[in-house]
Amino acid sequence: MGIKKAKLVIEDVPEPLEVMFNPESYNLSFSAAYSEKKVVGLDGPVSQYIAGDSQTLDMTLYFDTYKPPTLASPQEGGTDVTKLTRKLAALVFIKGSLHRPPKVTFEWGGLNFSGVVTNVKQTCTMFLADGMPVRAKVDMTFKSVLDVKTSKLISPFESPDRTKVRIIREGESLWNYAWEEYGDPEQWRAIASANGIMNPLDIEPGQKITLPAL
Repeated sequence: MGIKKAKLVIEDVPEPLEVMFNPESYNLSFSAAYSEKKVVGLDGPVSQYIAGDSQTLDMTLYFDTYKPPTLASPQEGGTDVTKLTRKLAALVFIKGSLHRPPKVTFEWGGLNFSGVVTNVKQTCTMFLADGMPVRAKVDMTFKSVLDVKTSKLISPFESPDRTKVRIIREGESLWNYAWEEYGDPEQWRAIASANGIMNPLDIEPGQKITLPAL
C-alpha cells in the first residue's frame, strides 16, 4: 500500500487539491478567552470564562518541480513552482461565487480540520539559471470557524433569562453571584431587589437567594 497523500478539500471546488509532499509535522493550537474584573471586597480580580477561541492548524508544505540533468538531457530544467503554490495563496482571498474566502478542510490520516486559511507565506528556495523558481516551501495557517447555527447547538451554557435559586456559601457575596450569572458585578442590585435584601453585606451562609431573569 502506497503512502496516502494529504489533501485540501476546498469549498465550491469539485476536486480536492492533493499536496506534493506530506508535511513533516503540524501544530494544533487551542485556547480560551477570559475577562478579569475588580470586585469590591475581594483580594483579587474575578476571572470569568468568555468563550473558546478558534483552533488553529499550522504547517509547512514543500513543492519541487526541479529536473536534474541526465545523460539524455544534460541541461537542468523544471517548471515554475509558483504555478502550484499560487493555488494555496488563492485560499486567503475572496472567491467571487462565495463573496468570501472559501472554507477548506485539511484531510490526512486521522486529522480532519475544517476552517479558513488565514495566512500563506511562500519561500522560494531554488532557482534555475534564468531565475525561475523550482523549489518552494509554503507556511500555512488554518483557523477553525463556526457558523451561528452550529455554535448555538453546541453551546453548553444556560441562558440567564431564567430565574435560578442558589444557596449562599461561606465567603461569597452578591457581587460574586452577579458576576457569575450575568457577567456584571453591578447587577448585585437586581439580586438584592429580588430577594428583599436592603444591605448587600447582610447575608449568611446557607441562605437561599433567587437569581432573577434579566
